[in-house]
Amino acid sequence: MTQLWVRAESRANEDRVGITPEGVAALIGDGMEVTVEDSANRVIPTEDYRKAGATIAPAGSWVDAPDEAIIFGLKELPDDGTPLRHRHIMFGHAFKGQAAGKLLLKRFKAGGGALYDLEYLLDDNGRRLAAFGYWAGFAGAAVSLKAWAAQQRGGICGAVHAWPDKQAMTDDLRAALDGTGHPRPASIVIGAAGRVGTGACDLLSQMGCAVTRWDMAETASGGPFPELLMHGVFINAILANEGCPVFIPADATNPGRYLTVIGDVACDPTSAFSPIKVYDRTTTWAEPVLRVAENPALDVMAIDNLPSMLPRESSADYAGQLLPVLHQLDQIEHGPWGRAHVLFDEHIRGL
Repeated sequence: MTQLWVRAESRANEDRVGITPEGVAALIGDGMEVTVEDSANRVIPTEDYRKAGATIAPAGSWVDAPDEAIIFGLKELPDDGTPLRHRHIMFGHAFKGQAAGKLLLKRFKAGGGALYDLEYLLDDNGRRLAAFGYWAGFAGAAVSLKAWAAQQRGGICGAVHAWPDKQAMTDDLRAALDGTGHPRPASIVIGAAGRVGTGACDLLSQMGCAVTRWDMAETASGGPFPELLMHGVFINAILANEGCPVFIPADATNPGRYLTVIGDVACDPTSAFSPIKVYDRTTTWAEPVLRVAENPALDVMAIDNLPSMLPRESSADYAGQLLPVLHQLDQIEHGPWGRAHVLFDEHIRGL
């Protein structure tokens, strides 16, 4: 019998979950055993999972789960260096040469476990089967506009938080923008046709910003792209891979630009493939932007768990996309799960 163990997230400001109680009930109906760890932070109460038929376990108890259990979470594990003996489903951020990713892979190699990375859970045509992209773009654009509003007041963006729903978020943001007394900034989104870009464009449009929408055709020349510097806000909504052109070079911090806010929703600055070259580390909920230039200011927003600012909508959306794939866990060495395992094996061999 397949055993799925849904762990409690250990990262601060992470209230999302990748499966709903309805999804748990459906998997149990398939004959799967489902354990859900207790969590005081998860947006969906633990009791709802108990009522759906899940076995409830203490937070963090996955380390003692049976060897055959498949551990399912979203964000990273505690960085304690211990070997990992289980099969894990999560966003590992380990396949693009990231330093932390290499350490994670070494833990799997030491323990004999495996990583089924949610970012690389693909269909037969190479398309992602489930993604938080829309809500990452929506929240990323919101925080970017919040940063722009703070600039208009002569300051820098303060701490951000989760909102109970998107209406509360947009109401707060609209009030902040109106309070500046300035017209909305002209904005540009690269990757506008994708999930992330669609979410970003929707938020920007709802806030009354003029939005220039770019996708693959507009960046096919390979750059440079001086047009990006002619907009007040730029949102990078693409997942960069080898061969991606540079959108914002290191010298873009020079004066003579309109650009004052970069929202790097992909936020992968430690990867050699990153198309944004003016910053070198992700930002946080406590300090949402990194100021990389003055006169005029240039702030970079690069928070790597943006959808958790809208945990209810993003969890429901993602869980609905992922559930059909979870139904295939009894064939974990085939189909999308098998492809994810092959990719993991390739990177383990490359250590």
